[in-house]
Amino acid sequence: MSEGTAEIPEQVRPVSNTVSPQEFVRRGAVFILLLALVIIFSFAQPAFININNLMSILQAVSVVAIIGAGVTVTLAIGGFDLSVGAVAASSVMAASYAMIVWGLNAYETVPLVLAFGAIVGLANALLIVRLKVPDLLATLATMFLLTGLQLIPTAGRSISVGLILPDGTTASGRVDPAFLTIGRSSLFGIIPFPVILMLIVALALYVLTERTRLGRLLYATGGNEAATRLAGANVARLKTFAYVLSGTLASLGGIIVAARVGRGDVSSGASLLMDSVAASLIGFAVLGLRRPNVLGTTIGAVFVGVLLNGLTMLNAPYYTQDFIKGAVLVGALALTYGISRGKA
Repeated sequence: MSEGTAEIPEQVRPVSNTVSPQEFVRRGAVFILLLALVIIFSFAQPAFININNLMSILQAVSVVAIIGAGVTVTLAIGGFDLSVGAVAASSVMAASYAMIVWGLNAYETVPLVLAFGAIVGLANALLIVRLKVPDLLATLATMFLLTGLQLIPTAGRSISVGLILPDGTTASGRVDPAFLTIGRSSLFGIIPFPVILMLIVALALYVLTERTRLGRLLYATGGNEAATRLAGANVARLKTFAYVLSGTLASLGGIIVAARVGRGDVSSGASLLMDSVAASLIGFAVLGLRRPNVLGTTIGAVFVGVLLNGLTMLNAPYYTQDFIKGAVLVGALALTYGISRGKA
């Protein structure tokens, strides 16, 4: 080439958009396993695929998905809220106590219980942000505090109509029928109202976390708190927002449980913490994102619900269900992280 003539660069080979089989499996691991479960259970028990049973599954997982969404937000900031199960259980008792003992109606009870959850979340944030208590220790302490506190007003008894209080008097209130519609009504007689609430919460938080500046700041806080602070973000407010939101959603889950059973059961919410955490962790594997995300948490809750419902319909012993649930969780995460590591 003569001097002074610009050299023409070689043509750049176009990048292929083809997804490798390994990448496809990594991104779709949870969906592949979910589809496999549906097919297996449908062949083994044809009633499984019935629309009423499917709606029953969604209704059963709605509370777990809502609480798990709150856990997901705290995971996004690099924290972890262990108190959600206790907040939900306390909310069940608080809602029942407010109506049966205090005589409040549904329109007074629901805001009161949601405010209770927000206050618990604010207390967690105070411990974590202001007093610098590690999040696991702070929320664990709150969990134990609430677990004991919810039993004190009734001396450890469940709350139902005609409850005899510790002072010997009998509660004269009743559960507001309008309150019961939260857990027992359905749209067009098909879609349960708790499922609608689950979808609203999932959609709202998906938009918040994935499509807004606030959501990007939440993830930035979890990724590099110091850099986020240097960029001008108020990390303390972001953490406070996350824990208040988590507490509020846990209370919403408790309200749904109370509206479904119509009483304050002292054993309610026993498994909500572990199930919501499981849903959040399975969410890491959805689409191979390997980070907390609300869409993944909702899919994770449905995944667990399908698994447990199918095992129940097949008459699997109840004492094996937790083991199987844990094994599937390990498998889903192993597919996501193991394949990715092998590819690297």
